[in-house]
Amino acid sequence: MAILYHHPFCPHSRFIRLSMAEMGMECDLLEERPWERREGFLLLNPAGTTPVLVEEQMSAVPGATVIAEWLDETRGLALGDRRLLPESPQARVEVRRLVNWFGRKFAEEVSEPLVSEKIYKRFMRAEHGGSSPDAAAIRAAKSNIRYHLKYIGYLIRQRNWLAGPSLTYADLCAAAHISAVDYMGDVPWDEDEHAREWYARVKSRPGFRTLMTDRVPGMQPSPVYADLDF
Repeated sequence: MAILYHHPFCPHSRFIRLSMAEMGMECDLLEERPWERREGFLLLNPAGTTPVLVEEQMSAVPGATVIAEWLDETRGLALGDRRLLPESPQARVEVRRLVNWFGRKFAEEVSEPLVSEKIYKRFMRAEHGGSSPDAAAIRAAKSNIRYHLKYIGYLIRQRNWLAGPSLTYADLCAAAHISAVDYMGDVPWDEDEHAREWYARVKSRPGFRTLMTDRVPGMQPSPVYADLDF
């Protein structure tokens, strides 16, 4: 069985967990604290970042976008019309553009600062960068999320899903990053009903259930985190 080295609240790891669930693919989840830079983990991925997928008789596949491409190359055709990366070259460009948007831009501006400051730092020792949360970084991230929600709403007003008529990696990547922020109650859902409706559809999918059971010790999720009818 495949092994996924992940952190439960790493948004990039959540993207791959959702993708594998949509493909009906099971794996063993091994929690990794990347800030500890464990030697065995660095041998799998010298960058020291999660996620990393290891399959039998295959070298480690590091990084969310690399894993997503690997999963499509090895399993995409068998999914038929449920393929998460469309066959059309033009459609594939749009999916990849949005995966890059949420996996890099949204991550840098919203999810990574909030997860790092409000979750990771709770468990980091001083030598690993542990300290009190940076209030300015948190305020900036909570401000930035508003225009990302508006962009999601803009896309959904024109399309059934973010990249087009069908669910793709774009939806799973965006929802994975938002889900980590939603745990902390930092998503202003009342500001865009179209973004909220889209997220409710993604969150209602069976593959989302395992994410909804994740918990941060000593930190309860927001009231709407696991509510499918929020």
